[in-house]
Amino acid sequence: MGLTDEVRRNAREIAERARFVSIDIERLDALDPGRPPEAHFIAGSAEEVAHFVLVLDSINFGSGWFPTLRKRPGMSGYLTVESSLGDFWRSSGGWSVDELRALTASDLGAVLGQDPSHELMGLYVEALRDLGRFLGGRRALDLVAEAGGSAERLASMLASGMPFFGDTGFWKRAQIVPNDLALAGVASVADLDRLTIFADNLVPHVLRVDGVLRYDPALAARIDAGELLAAGIEETEIRACAIHACELLSARLGIPARQIDTALWTRGQAPEYKAIPRHRTRTVFY
Repeated sequence: MGLTDEVRRNAREIAERARFVSIDIERLDALDPGRPPEAHFIAGSAEEVAHFVLVLDSINFGSGWFPTLRKRPGMSGYLTVESSLGDFWRSSGGWSVDELRALTASDLGAVLGQDPSHELMGLYVEALRDLGRFLGGRRALDLVAEAGGSAERLASMLASGMPFFGDTGFWKRAQIVPNDLALAGVASVADLDRLTIFADNLVPHVLRVDGVLRYDPALAARIDAGELLAAGIEETEIRACAIHACELLSARLGIPARQIDTALWTRGQAPEYKAIPRHRTRTVFY
């Protein structure tokens, strides 16, 4: 069983026995996810863009801490990190692999406009140092070549090669890397449509607001009150039910799950979705 089949099996089994989250099939059948937008990354050579994408995706987590970050005007936590990193890349060319291995929280805090003592900066530095060690003498596109142009194989390499990508049963961040490399136009990936959605806290939130996911009243009340949700069964059910619902939607519409993910994630940037609290879990996996 490959990585993506394992995600689908895991999500289906959790959804079928879930106690705190359920899928409203009628609302799911009526859902139109919309069209995914075009992706925009920095300009540059294929290798430069691929390196940027890999660095960005190595710190594509921390939504549980985002309310405590200093955000750029009108931007979410993720977009603050992405745009800050992009500005640094355009002005200086970014970090080499050697520089990643020696990165400090002060270095990163200055780039992202954050307090270097913030807990998330320490985790980001650890993730980027891991990336530097994982790459060794390789470049970003060398990883794609080693994976034989397979999204699933590349995801498996990342999941087994770096601790913060080891999101067992979901592998959200490991899967998003080949997708982003393909969207950036710097990697040809043959099995891209085998990827599942990239289960985080925003896509389930959109599905909840749209009536597709229904939460146990006590769980919903805690989320609505802005309480942090511990990693565990409730949080696992939220993510698993989102994956399984999108797999059912993908089969009905004939649209790859990864495209449904992008469309729903973009929908989640709208004010009506941002006005309602989503679940927040402090984890390195999303």
